[in-house]
Amino acid sequence: MKVLVTGVKGQLGHDVKNELMTRGIETVGVDVDEMDITDETAVREVIVRENPDAVIHCAAWTAVDAAEDQVEKCTLVNVKGTENIAKVCKDLSCKMMYISTDYVFDGKGTRPWEPDDPVTEPLNVYGLTKYQGEVAVRSLVDRHFIVRIAWVFGKNGKNFVRTMLKLAEKYHRLTVVNDQYGTPTYTYDLARLLVDMILTDSYGTYHATNEGDYITWYDFACEIFRQAGIEMEVAPVSAAEYAAKAKRPENSRMNRNKLVEQGFVPLPDWKDALRRYLREIAEQGE
Repeated sequence: MKVLVTGVKGQLGHDVKNELMTRGIETVGVDVDEMDITDETAVREVIVRENPDAVIHCAAWTAVDAAEDQVEKCTLVNVKGTENIAKVCKDLSCKMMYISTDYVFDGKGTRPWEPDDPVTEPLNVYGLTKYQGEVAVRSLVDRHFIVRIAWVFGKNGKNFVRTMLKLAEKYHRLTVVNDQYGTPTYTYDLARLLVDMILTDSYGTYHATNEGDYITWYDFACEIFRQAGIEMEVAPVSAAEYAAKAKRPENSRMNRNKLVEQGFVPLPDWKDALRRYLREIAEQGE
């Protein structure tokens, strides 16, 4: 089997490429320098030349707040870029895996979202464009996986864990949002699942985060400092008080049961994932 991975300079793409190679699967990793996904001609040229059995599409515009001011650029990457890849996958009859997000949902209620729940009203530009990418994949590629993830952290990029650790170098008190609920996702764990999935024909839409209780960002921050052994006063605030440019969903609880139903091994508990991640970056001197 041969798999092409987009966005290999990002947190998830980096780990997916490494997981594929660890398993001895022929892997082609590309980022913007090797294949600008917004360039339809370049996308077709690269994918046709490599002729993969599957494409795992990790590349995306993920700057959520910046997207509110750069709608056209975000749409170009997340919608047109995804559509460009999906068209070639359709023509080559190869599998396509598209990485989506909890932000496609409107964040209402407290019930965990099911993979087949209708998406009606994403709260920000980023969420809307990722959903539009989902629509493109579903409409063009029969053999597709859509995997929604949330609260991602990994060793190859910026994330909430690194931000908390960095802020702890300057401050002894932080305020963190305490009215948005979800679960974190460690890219190392997720990459293993995604590779397990791409080797099957169990197509469809899935939710994949680490296991464990649904928590708030405040809860997550407190656990980060606890595990890191850092004395920090963390004060809870509402999202309204924090006033980010892009509105975030209050309810990002996602039901992951479909993974087990389809025979996949769930990701480990998020606290365990955090422990391993902190150990890894400590060993790297970060």
